[in-house]
Amino acid sequence: MSGGLRLAVSWLTILPAGAPAEVDRAVARQALYWAPLVGGALGLLAVGLLTALHAVGTPSLLAGLVVVAALAGLTRGMHLDGLADTADGLGCYGGQQRALDVMRDGATGPFGVVALVLVLTTQAAALGAVVQSGRLIPVVLAMVAARAAFGWCARIGVPAARAAGMGALVAGSQPPAVSVAWSVILLVIGVVAVPERPWQGTLAVAAAALVVVATSAHTHRRFGGVTGDVLGAAAELTTTVILVICALG
Repeated sequence: MSGGLRLAVSWLTILPAGAPAEVDRAVARQALYWAPLVGGALGLLAVGLLTALHAVGTPSLLAGLVVVAALAGLTRGMHLDGLADTADGLGCYGGQQRALDVMRDGATGPFGVVALVLVLTTQAAALGAVVQSGRLIPVVLAMVAARAAFGWCARIGVPAARAAGMGALVAGSQPPAVSVAWSVILLVIGVVAVPERPWQGTLAVAAAALVVVATSAHTHRRFGGVTGDVLGAAAELTTTVILVICALG
């Protein structure tokens, strides 16, 4: 297993993949290349759990909550922590440094709490609706797209907001061609995500892409660049948008 893949697995899951002893920008860049595949594996696990819960008659919302909790456990809640910190940083008064200080603070503020409640409950409800309708591909699609969003947020030209941390390791490391390639793959998967309405899955991918682009642009202006928290926020927003749109109807 390459150093980049091992780092991606150890960063994005609780699995003991044996991350490289020394992580430099080259390995971190490769880890983000592998991230969507790690998301696909998490998506398949989520589908298996969701299917099992549905098979034993678990109410749809409860099944969705259990899967959301399981995914949080499998990822150490890292993306959720990033979402909360990013929301607090965007919501606070003051300039760039003030926002970064708020994000570094271990406490979760009101903006972070509201963001977590809204995102988690929405994801759980959407997962329940998806399994109730028999659509399971959107779950994998959302998990892959969430990690593919890293490539846009850390694309070439985006600086690091801080001199240290995960953002500094991956900022400006992802060629646009990588994001374009994953976008094409996700659009193709989107066609079959909702078989009776092929446009719905592609619409979900396109809407999620717009959200990621807007999030990246806004956080770049507000924080001065990308941080690890921004990557987590982009992942959770992408997951939510795709699940919600694919659950409609």
